[in-house]
Parts: sequence; C-alpha cells; structure tokens
Amino acid sequence: MIRRIDLRGAAAPVDYRAVLPRAEFDVEAAIHVVRPICDAVHDRGVEAILEFGALFDGVEQDGITVPAEAMQVALADLDPAIRAGLEESIRRLRLTCEAELEHDVTTDLGPGARVTHRMVPVQRVGLYVPGGIAPLVSSVLMNVVPAQVAGVDSIALTSSPQKAPFKQFGGGLPHPTILAACALLGIDEVYAVGGAQAIAMFAYGAGPCRRVDLVTGPGSIYTVAAKRLLKGVIGIDSEAGPTEIAVLADDTADAGFVAADLISQAEHDPMAASVLVTPSERLADEVEAELDKQVSVTRHVERIRTSLSARQSGIVLVDDLDQGLDVVNAYAAEHLEIHTEDATAVAARVRNAGAVFVGSFSPVSLGDYCAGSNHVLPTAGCACHSSGLSVRAFLKAVHVVDYSREALAEVADHVVTLAEAEDLPGHGAAVRVRFRD
Repeated sequence: MIRRIDLRGAAAPVDYRAVLPRAEFDVEAAIHVVRPICDAVHDRGVEAILEFGALFDGVEQDGITVPAEAMQVALADLDPAIRAGLEESIRRLRLTCEAELEHDVTTDLGPGARVTHRMVPVQRVGLYVPGGIAPLVSSVLMNVVPAQVAGVDSIALTSSPQKAPFKQFGGGLPHPTILAACALLGIDEVYAVGGAQAIAMFAYGAGPCRRVDLVTGPGSIYTVAAKRLLKGVIGIDSEAGPTEIAVLADDTADAGFVAADLISQAEHDPMAASVLVTPSERLADEVEAELDKQVSVTRHVERIRTSLSARQSGIVLVDDLDQGLDVVNAYAAEHLEIHTEDATAVAARVRNAGAVFVGSFSPVSLGDYCAGSNHVLPTAGCACHSSGLSVRAFLKAVHVVDYSREALAEVADHVVTLAEAEDLPGHGAAVRVRFRD
C-alpha cells in the first residue's frame, strides 16, 4: 500500500528534498488552471462566481450571501455534543492566542528621541474554510479566533456551497455545522463560495463582498495556487494546501499509533501526504502490517488507500535518528510527530515544521481540534520559511518615530553625511532646512 525509500548509507551531502515523497501535481502547475478563473471573477464578479459554483460544486445558486437567519437556525439545530466540543476548542485556542498577543514596544534613544514599535490589526480579512471533501468546521475556529484576538475590525468568511438541502433554505449554502460555528463566534458576513473563485472574490471584491487586505485559511491545491497568484493584490498567511504528516520514529514507537496517525491525515484528501521516517526496519514492517489492518475498517477506505499509495506518501529508512532529523528538516512537514526515546530532546532539534507533536500521546488529531494550537499550517515544504496561522498573521508592525528638535540636531550631521555618501543630497537638505537659523 505504501512505498519505501531507503536512504541508509547515502553518501553525504544528499539533497533530501529531491528524493523525498512529494505530489506530482504542485502549486506552480495549478496556477495555470486558476489564472482564468481569477481573471473571470475580476472581470465579471458574481456572475462568474455562480458559473464556477455550478461547474465545480455542482450547485445552482441565486446569490452568494448566506442569510443571517440560516446561521441562527444552524446553531439552534447543532448537536449539543458538537457545540460543547467547539466551545472547548474555542476556549483553549483563545487562551493561547491571548498569550502570544504582541504589545507595543517603545525605545527611548536619548532625550526627545523615541521610536515605538506599534502593533496594528489588519483592517479587513477574508477567511477561507474548506467545505468540499469534508466540512472542516474546525477551520472556522482556527481562522476566526486569532483574528478576533488581534482586533481585526472587519471579518468575512467563505466556504463552498453544498448540494444537500439545508432545511427551509435548500441547497447552495455552506455546510450547516460551518454556519453554526460562524454564529457561535459572532461572524455575520459569510459567503457560499469555494475554490479559487473565493480567493479572487476576496482579492478583487465582487457584489456584496468588498475586497479584503488579507486572506487566510487552508484549501485545495487550486485554492493555494490562487493565493500564490494573487499575493501582492492581497496578503496571505501561508500556502496551506493538501495536508501532510511526517512521523520520526525509532524502535520505541508503537506501530499501531503510528499507523493510525498516518491514516488520520490520509483521510483528508487523496492528495494528502503521509510519511514515516525511521531507522528501524522492524518498525517499518509493523507499521505496514498495521496499515493493512486499520485501513480496511475505516470509513473512507478508497480515499485513504489512494493517498497512502500515491507518490506523496512513503516510508523512509535512515541509518539513525541524526539522519532522520536531517530528513525531516529537509521535508519541512506541515505536521511532524516525534515517536522516539527522549522525544522532547529530539523535538528540540527540529528546525522546519509547521507544528511539532511530541511523544505517543500528542497526535496530530489533537492539534486539529483541541490542543490550543492552530491547525492552519504551511505545507509542501513551506515550513522552512513560513509559520502557521496565529495572532501575528493578523497584525502589522508600524514604527512610529518621534524626535524633538534637539534630538534631531544630535544626529543631523550623521544623516547629512550618509545622504551624501548615497548621492542623495535632497535627503540631507531635508535635515539642514530645519536648522537654517
């Protein structure tokens, strides 16, 4: 079901990125697919969005705005156990968001010379919640809570329209559980738009949806491609596409746990990636046996088998944990689990990962819902340079410079000298003019 890559005895230096499992169809290739979609939304707005909803989601819609009444009905009908789970997830995530909230920092450089590093919330954001293969209600929380804690003034959210009728509202709206979560969090601007057309709607504005400054949230490879294409028109959080898990494990790992965790991410999407890195051939054999046993009794057998047998998944054999760390740092997984002896010390040596899950009882599933961490994370190797979604994503840093005449006089000669060194005399003149008398 899952292929093996043997890196034992590899002669150094090795470009692990070139040999590790990755999907054949990447974001760059998808840009060519989404460009005409984004152009159409730019040119024709809601008309184009509705056409793409019919084409890609198989749903005929009269409009893209979700009625406030639909969200209230969805919340009223929400299973109490699901509501309790959502409320606990919100509580934990809000605590971690509030703890990481950055505050203004003021530096006094001398009498009358002050620079303030001021944190300013982004004014308007568009939040994307996947609703195609699975209605990811947890992504509502992961997007909304940090935006609210950051103090964003205007929050719009979108998710794919569904075919299934929604009581008296019929089809064409996002999944009721997603709408219930929006109501629970007080989000009242919600749209029934998915895919690349949703990102273009946020970037350009369309009909009732005004353009936004920043778009966040995970999605399909086409959604991610649209974010890459439109970056600059809008800000983006990171390229959070089809999910991936890497597990670094040694002989102490429980093969049943490892297999279950690989399966947990494979059930997201046929393009999801599940990778085990281990120096133990015995563990590799046991995990393969567990995969055969566990996959056969899961609900989404076909989807999981497709994911595990595709080129983006695999078991990677290494000489030892040192090489294993080199491999997982090169892979830069969205989710990285550490199942080793002294897992805390091993985890401390990880440089590149969206999130690190330490030990046998910190599965990725915990992070997906109730750990208090955020599950909107960079994929496809982007964790080597990008971070997961947090309060910081919704804040901008602005330097506020406040100098008195005396403070400026103290450095005026330096400013003039450096301006002349760069052949920018106007810069120096802008200082000299203040001391003409």
